[in-house]
Formats: sequence, C-alpha cells, structure tokens
Amino acid sequence: MIMMMRAATAAAAALALAFPTTTAHAEVRTVPQVLPMGVAVSALPLAVEDRTGYQRTSFKHWNAGEIPADGCNTRAEVLLSEAVEYPQIGPGCTLTGGVWWSYYDDTAVTNASGLDIDHMVPLAEAWDSGASSWTEQRREAYANDQGQLSSLVAVTARSNRSKADQDPAEWLPPAPGALCRYGAEWTATKLRWGLAVDGAERERLLDIAAGCGGTDVEFTPAP
Repeated sequence: MIMMMRAATAAAAALALAFPTTTAHAEVRTVPQVLPMGVAVSALPLAVEDRTGYQRTSFKHWNAGEIPADGCNTRAEVLLSEAVEYPQIGPGCTLTGGVWWSYYDDTAVTNASGLDIDHMVPLAEAWDSGASSWTEQRREAYANDQGQLSSLVAVTARSNRSKADQDPAEWLPPAPGALCRYGAEWTATKLRWGLAVDGAERERLLDIAAGCGGTDVEFTPAP
C-alpha cells in the first residue's frame, strides 16, 4: 500500500492551482500549469513503491488512438505527430519514408520500424507509483495518453530498451543535451497523473533541477 508523505507547503500550494475547479455555473476545467522544475519536483508526493501484482497486460495498448476512424492506432498516431519529415500513409496505416529524431540519443531515424514509443514514465513504474489502484479504463487512458506531448515519445528501440522500466535514479538518456528535457518531462508526466516518487528518484530529480536553472515543467492534470 502506498503511504503518501506531505510535499513541501509552497510546492503544494503552487500545484493546487493546476487542478480542476468548479463553480455553481461552470463546468469542470483543467488548465495547463507551469512550475519551475525544482518546485514541480517538490510537489510530487513521496511513497514507498510496490510492484506486487504488476502485469504489462494491465495497461491495454495500443488502442485505436485519438481518431479511431483514421485506421491508425496510438503508436502510429504518435509517429505521425512527431515526424520531422512526414511519412507516406498506406493501407492499414503502414508508414513508409519519413524522418524522426530520437532525443534520448540524438539520433535521426528514417524507418518507423526502428522506433519504439516510450512511455515517459514506464508502465511498471506507474504501477509502483499509484496506478495499481486505478480502474482498467484509467490505466488504458494512461498507456495511450496523447493529451500531453511528453507522455509518449518516439525514440530509438535501443534507447527505449536500455531504459526499460527504470526511473531517473537508475537511468538517464545518454545524449548530453537531453537531461533537462527528460527530467522536466518525467516530472510533468507524474504530476499529470498524480503519481508518486520514491526517495532516490526524488533526490535525482532535484539534482537535475539544480543543474537545469530556468527549466520549467508544464503539465495539465489528466481527466
């Protein structure tokens, strides 16, 4: 069972501004929130992680994507969204041609089959951090999340498989210029979905934030 610890008061106050509010005459609205990276990291709740019961199949993916009628699943839609040079789309949403940039290892990729769609916060890590208590529908929404660009990232298969299910205390992208972006996007994803961090993960993220002055974290709470 995840035991939440209280985040810093100032960080929590800033974080609260991001979440939905209602009035008697208004529908629930979520608005993007931008926080300095150190503040954003401090707003993440601390918890002891527990992988008991995890199965990758608990997160249904890939589903029919944001536009089911287009014949492209979530993976293909992310590839189309992130293409530097747009590919040709064939029957069954097969992609030919195109160019992508994998920022983890600063590599250009010219064949979609050489790319993985990385869950910024891996499915197993999400399970450890709070998703074990979610409904099946919410886990599916997480696994196919295109509502925030940082949630799913097209990267080389080798970099994604090197990362596996490790958090930033255990793995960071090898490209020298990737660190600040990666730390910010990891933090944004956890804030978006209300996921916790463990102690080592939090300390590593704070170290990254300290070396990435001026880096902001932008996120929108998930529906």
